[in-house]
Amino acid sequence: MGVTIKDVAREAKVSVASVSRALNGQSGVTAETLGRIREVANRLRYVPDNAARSLITRRTHTIGALLPDLFGEFFSELIRGIDLAARARGLHLLVSSSHDDANEAATALRAMQGRVDGLLVMSPHADADFLRQNLPQGLPTVLMNTVLDSDAHAALSVDNYGGACVMVRHLIDRGYRHIAFIQGPPKNRDAAEREQAYRETLAAQAPGNAAVVLPGDFNEISGYRAAQQLLAMRPRPDAVFAANDMMAIGCIAAIREAGLRIPEDIAVAGFDDVPMARYVTPALTTVRVRIAELGKAALEQLIVQIEHTDMPPCVHQRVKAELVVRASSDSQWQGKEMRFEPTPD
Repeated sequence: MGVTIKDVAREAKVSVASVSRALNGQSGVTAETLGRIREVANRLRYVPDNAARSLITRRTHTIGALLPDLFGEFFSELIRGIDLAARARGLHLLVSSSHDDANEAATALRAMQGRVDGLLVMSPHADADFLRQNLPQGLPTVLMNTVLDSDAHAALSVDNYGGACVMVRHLIDRGYRHIAFIQGPPKNRDAAEREQAYRETLAAQAPGNAAVVLPGDFNEISGYRAAQQLLAMRPRPDAVFAANDMMAIGCIAAIREAGLRIPEDIAVAGFDDVPMARYVTPALTTVRVRIAELGKAALEQLIVQIEHTDMPPCVHQRVKAELVVRASSDSQWQGKEMRFEPTPD
């Protein structure tokens, strides 16, 4: 017979109820007792009977996350933040990707029903009708960068507009005027907000300089191809702002292959501050989004809903973004990051 919860309680010299509270992430157990219980459970290789536990608690102790994609540093950082926060509470994470397809997103949501205690949703398709049709009524849900025009669900989103505004202002302040922009995927809210900020800030801060917008798809190859189009233009833009870092990194590769200098011949900027951004050559100027912290904050907000079902969903929260200046836009950069937060107009 395997190790039981009573064995753990006896070895840790606590009650069975204390072991249950500790391993279920509930309150009422001191940090010292929690550490001792976890040490004993690990040493004895205790595995909770999840089926029995679910019958008692009516919970699966699993959180679902629906994301538009799983590829790339942004999503790996986001999942890392969610998973670390979930593990700290003794929860498991079930992740699914919609591959930016509405039907796959609907299928994924329906597949998670009955298997999770709550959902984190990031999807360009998650409007009010979509969620009404595919989410079970009453299932705790937090939207990430998927903002509805209602308070039906809690939501966290990045300040895309403010971050992109401060980036365009930075490039103009550095003397760049002919600034191009590389779009993200169609119907992507983040990309749309960043493009809107680019167009409006350019018009306000550098009047007479027309917007130059190139197609992109949030991956390196689309940034590489956009840079090739940009390099063939006459006159050629003197700066390019990509809607995310991976496209900016693709831009850097194409520009350097063409024998041009960054930023002397053309400056490059991105958005997100993925870990790779500081290690490319030249180091990438970008808008920093604390991606792992976004995932952690969403998970913690979801836990509040799960544990307090009588509370209304939290209001929409904006996650700050900040400008990080590096060598790709500043030829005098000496290796020390300069950071600036967006300021209200």
